[in-house]
Amino acid sequence: MRVVVVTGGNRGIGAAVAERFRAAGDQVIAPGRADCDVTDEAAVSAFFGGLGPIDVLVNNAGVSTSAPLARSTLADWNAQFEVNATGAFLCTRAVLPGMRERGTGRVVTVASTAGHVGYRYTAGYTASKHAAVGLMRAVAAEVAGTGVTANAVCPAFVRTDMTTTSMARISERTGRGEADAEAALAAASPLGRLLEPDEVAFAVTFLAAAESAAINGQTLVLDGGGIQL
Repeated sequence: MRVVVVTGGNRGIGAAVAERFRAAGDQVIAPGRADCDVTDEAAVSAFFGGLGPIDVLVNNAGVSTSAPLARSTLADWNAQFEVNATGAFLCTRAVLPGMRERGTGRVVTVASTAGHVGYRYTAGYTASKHAAVGLMRAVAAEVAGTGVTANAVCPAFVRTDMTTTSMARISERTGRGEADAEAALAAASPLGRLLEPDEVAFAVTFLAAAESAAINGQTLVLDGGGIQL
């Protein structure tokens, strides 16, 4: 039985990821922000320091806002970097020494297609997800050949509370109904629909599997074929 930590694991993608690991017989710790603020260095150190050896870390905690660049605030920019990039850094740093010492471990970061390409009105989110992917690649280079791997999943829009908020913003700006707003997001990828959280969870558990030991430093894009790397 492995010990798995899924940050932001109490809803949406995180909850689906946690449930898949539990179904496989793993011990899952799925902290929300109230349990561990991933942007707080001391809180992260204290949280992971009390857990013992971690076999799998899933960096799932994330936030997003959208606005044209000219109306984007520094506070929104910083908030997205703090959670999406710095949070992944702090949590990965907390578990990596133990994984390297034991010669085994998996770090999977839930990024986004915005970690590969740019989208309008998402400067902070897109830049922070690029940073999260860059962090993953740097970690992968450090751990190559040690038995530890670091990878990322990059989904298009997923049916979560975050996406519901995005649809509400579209409706507010355009006057479209909810169904039209969802169609607009679905049209952003060749998949032609929103992803379900369990589809992302499957990709995460695949990268975390023992059989995926040869996969390191990679991004698994879930968008139906729009981004081909």
